[in-house]
Amino acid sequence: MSLRIRLSRGGAKKRPFYRIVVADSRSPRDGKFIEKIGTYNPMLARDSGERLVIQEERVKYWMGVGALPSDRVARFLGDAGLVEKPATPANQTKRNMPKTKAQERAKEQASKAAAAAEAAAEAAAAPAVEEPVVEEAPAEAAAEEAPAEAAAEETKEAG
Repeated sequence: MSLRIRLSRGGAKKRPFYRIVVADSRSPRDGKFIEKIGTYNPMLARDSGERLVIQEERVKYWMGVGALPSDRVARFLGDAGLVEKPATPANQTKRNMPKTKAQERAKEQASKAAAAAEAAAEAAAAPAVEEPVVEEAPAEAAAEEAPAEAAAEETKEAG
């Protein structure tokens, strides 16, 4: 006889309520069970204390005897800190993943951010050298503009 810690559905139509039970793996989902060790009410808010109620000492006992939790119950127990949090199953669909183009854009943004951070680190590591400021260039440019303006005025007067 292999024991499972799993959810047993109750409640009304469109208003689910689950009992966390220890049952023989061959018995039906809502059928005969050995012991009720908690409840799960998905209709309550996530931060509600009554959403998930587990008798921790009974869970530890049944796990010690050899009962295996179902995937969903293992996730609940991982959140409660009773067992190691399970990894995402390999057979999970990829619908929740972004599409190919979005993944490429994310990689490009990550590489640009890494390059910018690297450049900032190099700039911070390089010694700051101040170059001498040459003030003669603006004066020369102003001197060159003055004769051009005078020549333009002369052509207007002549024409």
